[in-house]
Amino acid sequence: MGICRTGFPANRTQMLLRGEDCEVNKAWLSEELDQVAENVERTEEQKKGEARDKDQVILPVLDSESTVSSIRFSKTCLKNVFSVLLSFIYLLLMAVAVFLVYQTITDFREKLKHPVMSVSYKEVDRYDAPGIALYPGQAQLLSCKHHYDSIPPLENPGQPGDVNCTTRRVNYTDPFSNPTMKYALIVQGPREVKKRELVFLQFRLNETDQDFSAIDYLLFSSFQEFLHSRDQAEFMQGCESSYSSWKFSGGFRTWVKMSLVKTKEEDGREAVEFRQETSVVNYIDQRPLAEKSTQLFFVVFEWKDPFIQTVQDIITANPWNTIALLCGAFLALFKAAEFAKLSVKWMIKIRKRYLKRRGHASNHIS
Repeated sequence: MGICRTGFPANRTQMLLRGEDCEVNKAWLSEELDQVAENVERTEEQKKGEARDKDQVILPVLDSESTVSSIRFSKTCLKNVFSVLLSFIYLLLMAVAVFLVYQTITDFREKLKHPVMSVSYKEVDRYDAPGIALYPGQAQLLSCKHHYDSIPPLENPGQPGDVNCTTRRVNYTDPFSNPTMKYALIVQGPREVKKRELVFLQFRLNETDQDFSAIDYLLFSSFQEFLHSRDQAEFMQGCESSYSSWKFSGGFRTWVKMSLVKTKEEDGREAVEFRQETSVVNYIDQRPLAEKSTQLFFVVFEWKDPFIQTVQDIITANPWNTIALLCGAFLALFKAAEFAKLSVKWMIKIRKRYLKRRGHASNHIS
């Protein structure tokens, strides 16, 4: 395209041609200016629309970020509360474990100081024949017989009869008063408890100046042990020192029912003790009047039952159970302390992470 110039043309034809060119150029320039103006307006409108769109996009993003941060905050709060509750529970369990340890040690010491008495019974078919030590004094042994289940009627009471028992006579020094000599008649006791074996003895005592008349006796565990002892006098001294003595009176029939009790000592030794039940029946004396001046004694020895009673002290405190319980309690203490430590560390870590996220969110919003 040409350019409109102000010079003077050479002729009229050139002038007309140039005039037409200038008009064409002016029209084209005006169209270009209008398009540029429209483009500028469109560009400004697009920029304004984009700014509005950005504003509309930023606001939802900020709203979603605030919602996410609130959700995270609620979860963190719940986790912290749950951790505090767990720590409290484990501390409570730790306190219970400490109490159990203290109570276990206290109970163990109390059980060691106060053992429990245990009583057991052992059934036997027959007993070892016990020894019956009688101290008749001036009384005379008339008869001694072994019977089963019952005693037959008396024949010629007050007169010497059969002595069908194994007996021994021993003289020894009284262990409680050395100058005094004692005379003892040792009789073998019954054995067959299931057959209700019994020993029946009769004594006679002539006229005496004493107001009361009685015969002493004591029981010891084994007649065979007495027979095989090297010094029977010393053996009887030991029996009199260890066992209790009883009496039976004249004019009566005394029925003695024996039971055996074995006691185990703390050092392992076994002590034997006799327990007895006695029943006394009056003797109806039908002798002639001249013979009634002599006093008659009747005594029966029989086993009460076939059970030997064993008594021993038992310490109910079991050290292995106590050790196991203490190990469990200490393990619970260790685990509780470890869990509490880890919970505190985890809570501190969560708190730091939450503060860090909160700082980043505030910076982003600003």
